[in-house]
Amino acid sequence: MRIPALIMAGGKGTRMGLAIEKPLVPFLGKPLIDWVVNALTSAKKVSRFYVVTSPNTPKTQLYCQKKGWRVLPTDAKGYHEDLKQVVVRGELRCPILTIPADVPALTGEALDKIVTAYERCGRDYLAVFVPIEKRRELGLSISSTDEYKGVWYAVSGVNIVNGLRVQEEGKIETSAIITQDKEVMLNINTVKDLEIAKQIMQKQKKK
Repeated sequence: MRIPALIMAGGKGTRMGLAIEKPLVPFLGKPLIDWVVNALTSAKKVSRFYVVTSPNTPKTQLYCQKKGWRVLPTDAKGYHEDLKQVVVRGELRCPILTIPADVPALTGEALDKIVTAYERCGRDYLAVFVPIEKRRELGLSISSTDEYKGVWYAVSGVNIVNGLRVQEEGKIETSAIITQDKEVMLNINTVKDLEIAKQIMQKQKKK
């Protein structure tokens, strides 16, 4: 299975408190979004990718268009409404990998494992969650959480959803990966998260 991917890059990024749009924040020599694109282009199970933008991220949209990347603009009505909008515009009636633009440690290998897990789970939705205590141990923020089988987890923002089900009302049957892998744990929500992620990735490069 090879599936398309969406880089969700239309958020306001207000928790960063920076003048620059979050996908364009410099991280070890290149914008955050470039790290995500590098992971997607090296993944064997990703067929193509689109960058989802909004009126909140006009500079990101322009940057991506100059790079020659496919862009799907939205009206910024919220994550789920924007997802519905791009599924229609992109004619994505198939499983779709969704990724935030702020996970610089992500790799193609990690994405391939997630797609494989989706193939095996037999559900229409696969979420990737991180134990809250593990993010706290690293000093990372806890900005978004969700419950799975009675336990609350930090949301990584990496998911796979069947595009055929996105327009439907009601809850989609969900499976989940619970992981401590830094590839998905290091999503950036604050300036402190940014600095911690830089330190961790620099240490890994020296090994």
